[in-house]
Amino acid sequence: MPIEIKNIQSIKKKQQDSVPQNTVLTKVVGLLNKDIRLWGKKLKDRKKEGFYSELHVLLSSGIDIRTALDIVVEEQKSEEDRKLFTAIKTDVVGGAGLSDAIFKTGNFSTYEYYSLRIGEESGRIKDVLADLTLFYSKKIKQQRQITSALTYPVMVLITAILAVQFMLTFIVPMFMDVFKRFNGKIPALTQAIISASQFMRSYSWLLLLIFVSVVVMLISIRREEYFRKWSSALMLKLPLFGDIVQKIYLSRYCQSMTLLLGAKTPMLRSLGLVRQMIGFYPFEKAIEVMEDDILHGKLLHQSMARFSFFDTRIISLVRVAEEVNQLENIFSKLNAQYNDELEHRIGMLSSLLEPIMIIIVGGLVAVILIAMYMPLFQLSSSVY
Repeated sequence: MPIEIKNIQSIKKKQQDSVPQNTVLTKVVGLLNKDIRLWGKKLKDRKKEGFYSELHVLLSSGIDIRTALDIVVEEQKSEEDRKLFTAIKTDVVGGAGLSDAIFKTGNFSTYEYYSLRIGEESGRIKDVLADLTLFYSKKIKQQRQITSALTYPVMVLITAILAVQFMLTFIVPMFMDVFKRFNGKIPALTQAIISASQFMRSYSWLLLLIFVSVVVMLISIRREEYFRKWSSALMLKLPLFGDIVQKIYLSRYCQSMTLLLGAKTPMLRSLGLVRQMIGFYPFEKAIEVMEDDILHGKLLHQSMARFSFFDTRIISLVRVAEEVNQLENIFSKLNAQYNDELEHRIGMLSSLLEPIMIIIVGGLVAVILIAMYMPLFQLSSSVY
């Protein structure tokens, strides 16, 4: 039954009031934009996975929460991590819930806070810990797959840039001294390479300054809305990469919804938490509209159909899931499917990029060498 407009503000107010009063939610939400890229001062994903995994195993073994946290603290090698988990243990021993204790540190997101709090309220804390472990495990796996796929091409690209710079700075000038003795006309390709070499030798410092300035500028504006909107739109349009980026966020969306719906989180709150932790502009804006649509009585699949970001498959399956009340299971299956597709596409990307980068490097070197030897070939032919 559609929710009346007059009840919207009261619903949103209840959600805001459920956050601990000693925190500033807006600051936390701002920091959550770093989730996909860099955590900054927040606890790294790998350590979060280890924390949730170990806590799940210990609690499932029948150990009480205090002893489990004692074990977690003892295993920390970093003094900073030891202080963090000691603070969590102290709060829990003092009577606070685990969700409140981790949120108080400022190293965990509202997504984790709500998941753990709902787990505590429903008595499913062990299941929530297992789900959070799986969430970070898959996230780390995706990051490693992408890093592995891009490492070789990036190294080859850097090598190509250094090789071209070396040839333009040192090799080409050696040929220029020989060309000065020619009375004949230098080929256009050779002249272009010589001009590039002279520019590099004269303005290499300027190019370096421009590069550093661009990097600094991008870092300084990366959180601005206009830049996030532009960069995300560009990212989605890139060949090969765009489809992978879309699948990554669809996978995380499905996995997050599986976790939250499995913990019996209301749909509206689930969407709000996913929006806060996703950190990808098109997805954030889409979920904002979806939240408003659901407040006005629309079904989830009807709202999702408004955005091209969601493909036909996920919309159709969500529609069926809503009819049979099996959203958690459908999102779980979709998450598995998207993960399989991601592994295939990332592997394909790696296989395609390696030969392409080799061809590019070989082509650049070949062009420079051909340009340098063309005048010599012309000279030898004119002698005979």
